[in-house]
Amino acid sequence: MAEQPGQDASGPAAEVLFERRGRLGVVTLNRPKAVNALTAGMASAMLDQLTQWADDDAVAAVLVRGAGERGLCAGGDIVAIYRDMLDGGQATAEFWAEEYRLNLLISEYPKPYVAFMDGLVLGGGVGISAHGSVRVVTERTRMGMPETTIGFVPDVGGTLLLSRSPGESGTHAALTGAHLDGADALFLGLADHFVPSESLAELAAALEHEAADSAVARFTEEAPRSALAAQQEWIDACYSSDDAEEILRRLRAMGADGAGEAADVADTIEAKSPTAVKVALASLRRVRGLSLAEALAQEYRVGLRFVAGPDFREGIRAQVVDKDRTPHWQPATLSEVGRGDVEAYFAPLGDRELKLSSKESDHV
Repeated sequence: MAEQPGQDASGPAAEVLFERRGRLGVVTLNRPKAVNALTAGMASAMLDQLTQWADDDAVAAVLVRGAGERGLCAGGDIVAIYRDMLDGGQATAEFWAEEYRLNLLISEYPKPYVAFMDGLVLGGGVGISAHGSVRVVTERTRMGMPETTIGFVPDVGGTLLLSRSPGESGTHAALTGAHLDGADALFLGLADHFVPSESLAELAAALEHEAADSAVARFTEEAPRSALAAQQEWIDACYSSDDAEEILRRLRAMGADGAGEAADVADTIEAKSPTAVKVALASLRRVRGLSLAEALAQEYRVGLRFVAGPDFREGIRAQVVDKDRTPHWQPATLSEVGRGDVEAYFAPLGDRELKLSSKESDHV
């Protein structure tokens, strides 16, 4: 039986589809040409529908997946964010507030929330999947939080997720913005099960009438070894500092001692926005011990400061709009970003603070 959240068919309802199959509520992100990039309307529709299903005894579990062959979700619609920043950024602030409420609801969902993390799962796609209770990756998974590449920092609760990864592997993933395969996602704690992509349709059918845990267990296979796990020793040694310049020094020294990949990583980080690198590192350190609601509120403060600054806009321009791949960061070097500059990103927003209740099931 099809269920729609009430929007006109030409609006957000066409971009995210809802239906009930047996005892399974199915959410399909439906922007395949944009790799299902998340819009404000999609986030709002998901929040409304998931809230309804949470109280519906006919729905035993929820599945979220992406339309098309390219991935679950390539993140937020950053072209829309870019255009909004040129107009002052208010729509982006409203989008993030709704998106973060959705992330929190997913993390507290009272029923199994199964995410098919197949293909690309980036940024906001991590937010609608990695907070779920049953997270499935495949051999096609390409996952990551690539925000520093566009002059931003991990959000959607990503700082909290990565802060909980083994050792300093989450710091490495955040600062480099590296794409991770399914095995890496499992190692980082961003996923739970490895299922071959060819089995997803059969698994989805099983979820319609079978308990989620038993259905997923039947299709789960052993994952390949994570490359990140194999690099854990030098990653921990290099990223244990709270100082970005010191991390780069250690990476270059490690590279000179024979770990050639460490030197390449230093080059990768050095090409990112210096402000984003330093604020991302500080975010990961500050988020330890926080709840997800508190982490999202911190990310919201930081995010709005980036909307008002130059690097986020410049990063999107260089990588997505003009595609010249030559961003001009302000300031241009890590040494020019002082401690006070970083601290300012975390200052309270006053009346603009994001207020999240512990249970977002009160939304509707």
